[in-house]
Amino acid sequence: MSTSSETVGTSPETGVSASKESAPSASSEAVAGPPVRGTRLTLAGASLGRPGAPALDDVDLDIAPGEILTVVGPSGCGKSTLLRTLAGLLSPLAGEITQDGHPLTGPAADRALVFQEDALLPWRTLRANVELPLAIRGVPRSERRDQAQAWLERVGLGTQARQLPHRVSGGQRQRVQLARALAARPRAVLMDEPFGALDAQTRAGMQDLLVEVLHGTGATVVFVTHDVDEALFLGDRVALLGAGGLVAVRDVPRPRDRGAHDHPARLALRRDVLTSLGT
Repeated sequence: MSTSSETVGTSPETGVSASKESAPSASSEAVAGPPVRGTRLTLAGASLGRPGAPALDDVDLDIAPGEILTVVGPSGCGKSTLLRTLAGLLSPLAGEITQDGHPLTGPAADRALVFQEDALLPWRTLRANVELPLAIRGVPRSERRDQAQAWLERVGLGTQARQLPHRVSGGQRQRVQLARALAARPRAVLMDEPFGALDAQTRAGMQDLLVEVLHGTGATVVFVTHDVDEALFLGDRVALLGAGGLVAVRDVPRPRDRGAHDHPARLALRRDVLTSLGT
């Protein structure tokens, strides 16, 4: 798998600890800089996939700056293909894909791609892993150490900065991957089932953490998942993919609240999503 060195890798996740994670810090004062400006990603009549075998055909989709768009659909419907195309790793077979009105022609530092695999370099400490995209950008050593430490504190791992990845749980490694992606201050974060390998309790905690740390960043987020409930909790809108194309895009009722899962509007949307997916 070919990926950007600052946000992704190829080492698979091989297990998840069920131990309780430390609570994330709500403070973001030490995370340097004002919020980034989210980017608009637009697909117009786009066919995506490999020549002769498109996974998605004639897709029209406009992803607004700063929104969280979740993407659901059955296995093999093209969810990951959509994400990799938005990352610039695949070119469209037809149609047009733009970022802020300009053709999207390849990978860029302002679009971070996060996979289900934790993608951490095993020989680097947690803090050194978070520092990596900052080092690539040429941020001075002392400044990048401070920023990496601040992000680790924000995701609740400040006291474990010197640990190596194999010494912490799967959920903690995903926290580090999230911190590393956001430390680079991307305008878009593209997430391919990042919590799919986690147990239910850790997964719920990571969902809450994602919402908390994204608050105020300004980044546009496209989040692929198989889990309809996860899609409805995280998304401002949910895009439904079916065999060969985009089925529909639905607004998600707010406020975002786990206690509202049985609200009539949420239940109606959940039924609509499941019906559209044929489940």
